[in-house]
Amino acid sequence: MAIPSTATKAQRVTFGDVLAGVSVATVLIPQSLAYAQLAGLPPRLGLVASALPPIIAAPFASSRYLQIGPSALTSLLALGALAPLASERSPQFVWLAAVLAILVGLARMLIGALRLGRITYLMTAPVLMGFTSGAAILIMASQLPKVFGLDSVGDRGIFAGLWWTLATPGAWRLTALVLSVLTVVLMLGGRRLYTLFPGALLSVLGGTALASFGLYDGPVVGKIAGVFPHLPAVGDWGPVPLLIAPAAIIAVVGFAEVSSISRSFAEEDGTVWNPNQEFLSQGAANVVAGLSGGFPIGGSFSRSALNRLAGAQTRWSGGITGLTVLAFLPFAWLLDSLPWAVLGAAVVAGVVSLIRPRRLLALWYRDRVDAAVAWGTLAATLLLAPRVERAVVIGIVFAALAWLYRRHVER
Repeated sequence: MAIPSTATKAQRVTFGDVLAGVSVATVLIPQSLAYAQLAGLPPRLGLVASALPPIIAAPFASSRYLQIGPSALTSLLALGALAPLASERSPQFVWLAAVLAILVGLARMLIGALRLGRITYLMTAPVLMGFTSGAAILIMASQLPKVFGLDSVGDRGIFAGLWWTLATPGAWRLTALVLSVLTVVLMLGGRRLYTLFPGALLSVLGGTALASFGLYDGPVVGKIAGVFPHLPAVGDWGPVPLLIAPAAIIAVVGFAEVSSISRSFAEEDGTVWNPNQEFLSQGAANVVAGLSGGFPIGGSFSRSALNRLAGAQTRWSGGITGLTVLAFLPFAWLLDSLPWAVLGAAVVAGVVSLIRPRRLLALWYRDRVDAAVAWGTLAATLLLAPRVERAVVIGIVFAALAWLYRRHVER
C-alpha cells in the first residue's frame, strides 16, 4: 500500500527556506572539507559533493527538513569500501569514490522504485546504537591528530595513529590545540546560548584569519583548486565489481540515519513521511554526486536540526543550501589557509553526541539480549575498522540470532 506524502504538492520557496538554507550552508562548507578528508579524498571534493546533489534532491524529497550532503558515517563507510582497492587521494581512489556514489544512488533508487523502503528496519535500534557509537569513536580517533596539530601520522591506521599522537607530545602544537578547543566551545557551547549561534562560521573565519596573519603554525588545508563539478576522470574498471556489495550496504545503512531523522521530525510535526520517495530522492542525489566527481553522501542530523530551527518551511530549503554552496565555489580559495585543527575539531563536535554510553549501559540493565547485540556491534565496528560495513552485517546477524533466541528459548 502506498504511503501518502505531502511532498508531491506544489510548494513555494519561503523566506524561512532561504534563511535556513543559507544558515545550513555556512556549516556544510567547512564540514564538507573535513568529511572528504575523512573519506580519504582531497578536501575540494567535499564542496563538489555539497553543491549539485541537494539541488537535485529537493524536488523529490519527502521530508521538509532533511539536509543532505557529506556526512561522517557515510564518509567512514566509503573509506572502508575504498581503502583496500586504491591509495587514498590517488586518481584511482577518486575515480572509485565517484563510481561508489553512483552505485549507492542506483541501489537507493531501485529500493525506492520497488517500494522496499521498510528495508531499513533491518537495522534494529540496538544495531544502530552500537554501530553509530563505534563509528563515532573511530571518527573522533581519526581526527585527534589534527586537533593536536600533527601534519601526518602516515599509514599507521586509526588507532595506531591515535596512539602515536598521544605518545609523542613533543610533536603537538599549542596553537592547534587552543584553536581546536575554541572551535568545540563555539560549536557546542554556542548552541546553549542561542540555538542558531554560528559557531562553525566563526571558527572558520577566526582560524583562517589567525593563519593568514601568521599566528598559527600548524597544517592548513592548502590550495583548493578545481572545485567545480565535472565528470570524474575514468580510471581502472577492474575493482568496480568489488564495490557492488559495499554500495548496497551503504545504501541501506546510510539511509537508516536519514530514516531516523525524517521519522522523528514527521512525528513531532504530525506530518507524513514517505521512505520510498526519500530513497528515490537520495538515490538521485548520490548519482549526481558521482557524475559530478564527488563521493557518497547522506543525511545529517545536526544540519537537519539547524535547518528546522532556522525556519525551513518546505523541502526547497535543501535546494537553497546547494545553490549557496554552488555560488561559493568561485571563492573557495578563501579557505586555503583554513587550519586543519578547526576542521578536525568541527568533526569531533559534530559526532560526539553519537556516542551514547548512558544508553548503552541502561540497555544492559533493561534488556540483556538487546544489550548484547548493541555491544557486539560496537565491538565489531572498532575491531574491523576501517571495514566498518562488515560490522553492520555482523550486527544484523546478531539481531537475527537475538530474535531466534527470544522466539525459541525465552518461551
